[in-house]
Amino acid sequence: MLLLRSPEDLERVEDAYMRALLTHRFRDIAVAGYAYDELGLFVVAEPGDTVSDIERAGGVWISTSLFGDAKYGEEDFAPSFEALEAHSGHCFELVHVLNDDGYCVIVLVPETNDMDAELIRFCREYTTLTADPIHL
Repeated sequence: MLLLRSPEDLERVEDAYMRALLTHRFRDIAVAGYAYDELGLFVVAEPGDTVSDIERAGGVWISTSLFGDAKYGEEDFAPSFEALEAHSGHCFELVHVLNDDGYCVIVLVPETNDMDAELIRFCREYTTLTADPIHL
């Protein structure tokens, strides 16, 4: 997995669509007047990364919940994200806002067959289609 904290980290992102999306997100942070490390962290999932790997690295909850002991797939499970959007045919964008100052962790999950099956299933189940696609 890739952990990105500034636009200088974008060269490590091989996928052109995700690089453009992240460029757009970093630009939004700058326009809003924040320092990159004030507002959050971007996590780009890669093949071989498990849900628990991503939860640990990003300090986020995907298959676990803030609202109880139920795990993803159990009847009482309630997801803990702020937003989950599908960039159709490219990736999922999962946003967790972690405090009142707006600090967030955004996880990008490539929509590919070699990603963790549980992670893709979770994204497909809870996603909404983005109305703001990135055009290359």
